[in-house]
Amino acid sequence: MATNAKRAEGTGQVNDPSEAGAPRGPDAGAATPVLALRRVSKSFGAVQALREVSLELFAGEAHALAGENGAGKSTLVKTLSGVHRPDGGEVLLDGAPVEFNGPAAAQEAGVAVIYQEPTLFPDLSVAENIFMGRQPRARLGRIDRRVMHAETAELFKRLGVALDPGRPARGLSIADQQLVEIAKALSRQARVLIMDEPTAALSGNEVARLFNVVKTLREHGCAVLFISHRLDEIFELCQRVTTLRDGAWVASEHISGVTPDDLVRRMVGRDLDTLYPKQDTTPGEVALTVSRLTREGVFTDISFEVRRGEIVALAGLVGAGRSEVARAIFGVDRWDAGSVEVGGRRLPAGSPTAAMASGLALVPEDRRQQGLVMELSIERNIGLTGLKRVSRGPVISRAAEHDRARDWAARLQLKFTRLGDAVNVLSGGNQQKVVLAKWLATDPAVLIVDEPTRGIDIGTKAEVHRLLSELAGRGIAILMISSDLPEVLGMADRVLVMHEGRLAAEIPREQATEESVMSAATGRDPGAAA
Repeated sequence: MATNAKRAEGTGQVNDPSEAGAPRGPDAGAATPVLALRRVSKSFGAVQALREVSLELFAGEAHALAGENGAGKSTLVKTLSGVHRPDGGEVLLDGAPVEFNGPAAAQEAGVAVIYQEPTLFPDLSVAENIFMGRQPRARLGRIDRRVMHAETAELFKRLGVALDPGRPARGLSIADQQLVEIAKALSRQARVLIMDEPTAALSGNEVARLFNVVKTLREHGCAVLFISHRLDEIFELCQRVTTLRDGAWVASEHISGVTPDDLVRRMVGRDLDTLYPKQDTTPGEVALTVSRLTREGVFTDISFEVRRGEIVALAGLVGAGRSEVARAIFGVDRWDAGSVEVGGRRLPAGSPTAAMASGLALVPEDRRQQGLVMELSIERNIGLTGLKRVSRGPVISRAAEHDRARDWAARLQLKFTRLGDAVNVLSGGNQQKVVLAKWLATDPAVLIVDEPTRGIDIGTKAEVHRLLSELAGRGIAILMISSDLPEVLGMADRVLVMHEGRLAAEIPREQATEESVMSAATGRDPGAAA
C-alpha cells in the first residue's frame, strides 16, 4: 500500500498532511478538528525534536500516534499540553490559533494528559484527588463532601466503572489510578484526552476495561490521542493513525487502509524482515534445573529445565507468579522448598552472589528501579557486574571500564552521545540495551530476561529479539518471561504457562497458539483449544 506521505524532492522535507491528501477525520473533512498542530517545529539546542509536524484530532475519534523512541512523540504531547511552546508553526483550538502559556492554560482549554504512571495523593480519597483545588463548597465555605462524592459517583457511572469515591487512593492499582485521572479530566470538561502508553503496566482484563472507557469517551464526543508501542492495541482501538519518524511527519491515514507491516515500515523507514527472527537451534545439555521450587503463598511446586541453545518462555497472566519464580531462581528472594541447579551445581537459597558465580544472569522487569542506577554513567552501569575484571587491587581502572563498555555498546548497537553520560538521558530501548550489556558482560551460561521488550519501540524490539536468538545460537540457555503473547509464540522453543502460582502447562513450539496458551493461563484445559 502506498503511503500518503509526500516529501519535497531533494530536501527530505515532510510536507503538511493536508497537502499530502491525508484523510481528515471520520467524515473526510466534514468537521473542524478540536485540536490541531500546523507545521509545528521545536528544537532543544542543536537537537530538532519536531520538524514541521501537523496533526488533527477530531471529536468522537481515537487517533493513534506511532513512532520509535526518539521520533518526537513526547515533544508533540508536551506541545499539545502546554509544557512546550513551539518554535514555529501553530496550535489550533477549534480551528483558531491559540497559545498555551503552560499546562494550566491547556487544561483550561480542555486538554488533559493521562500518563503511564499517574501521580495521586495517596492519603486522600478518590473524590478528593479528583476535585483537588476545586472542591464544591457548602455554607461558610466548608467543603461539601456529599456533593463531591455524588459528582464523583456520577463521573464513574458515565465511564461505566465501579469505584468507591470515598476510598483512599493508596493501594489502588495502576489501572484504577488511571481511571481516577480520566474522571478528573472529565470533571474539568476535558474535550481532548491524551493517553501516553497507558497500557504498559496493565493486565489483559485491565486493558479491556480501559478500552471500554475510551469507547465511552468517544461516544460523549471526546477526542482521544492514543500512544502505544503495541500495534495490536492501535488497530483494535483507533480509527486513524499518524506516524512520526526522526521528528518529522510521515503519514496520517485511516486505520482501515493500513496494515501492521505498513505501519512498521512508516515508523522505521525500512522493511523489517521479521519482528521475531528466531534461529533454529539444536538444544544441548541441561543448563538450568528447577525442582519443586516453592515459596509459600507465592508459587508452588515449580519444576522445569532449560537447555543450552534453547529459549523457554514463562507465560501467564499478571499475578501468576512468573517474576517471583525468576527472582527466587536468581536468589533475590528465598524459597521455602525445592532446589535450583546450574550446570549440575546446586545453588543455595537467597544468594545472588552464588547465582552469578554459577553463570546465572537476570535482566529484571523494571529496568529503571532494579536494572540500572539512573544517575550513573552508561559505562559505569555496564561495569557494575564486573568490577573485579576492571580493577587493579582496590582501584578501578577507568580505561578498562571504558573499553569494556565501548565494546558492548558496539555489539548491541547502542545509541548514545558519550559513554560518560548518565544512563537516564537514553531512550527506554537503549536503557534496556545497557541492562543487557551489563549482564552479558558476565559471560552467562543462563540468561533470565523478564519482559525484555516492555515499553520499547518496534525497531528496538526487533533488535532485542535478534540478539536473544543469536545468544541462543551461541549456546546460552534463555528463560524469557513475557506478557506479550506474539513475542512468546514468535521466540520460544517451549512455553511454560503459569496459573495462580503453579505450572499449568508445557507447550512445545509447534503446538503453541494464542488459544492454547491463554486456555492454560486462565486455568482451562489447553488441549481443549488446540
